[in-house]
Amino acid sequence: MAEPAKPVPFPDIETAPFWAAARDHKLALPQCQECGFIVFPPKSRCPRCLSTNVAWTDMSGRGTVYTFSIMHDTFMRGYDPPYVVAEVELEEQPGLRLTSNILECAVGDVHIGMPVEVTFEDRTEDVSLPQFRPRPT
Repeated sequence: MAEPAKPVPFPDIETAPFWAAARDHKLALPQCQECGFIVFPPKSRCPRCLSTNVAWTDMSGRGTVYTFSIMHDTFMRGYDPPYVVAEVELEEQPGLRLTSNILECAVGDVHIGMPVEVTFEDRTEDVSLPQFRPRPT
């Protein structure tokens, strides 16, 4: 029997630029052009200064594991346990965190504070997901 496919996202008007950048293997987030705050989840207005002057900006893709869980059960189709779901804090801004998987690493080796970098998992020809892997030191 064929292994079930992993789910793919359904972009909406506010997240479409995020998924378009990911398709090109880039991590981009909206950044306020007035105060510099990076807005995530994506919104058309800065929550800090309320400016609507927000532009999509490429991120470095570097961060650290803020927290994580090792999943030992099949909660979603296409994911074989054990696997890691992590909150990764990007280096561009304190508190800027993305929920993702940690790839290319044994689950027992993942730890809080671990340096990681973005990698992209191609789910379909048109959909790629930003994931993270250990960063070489």
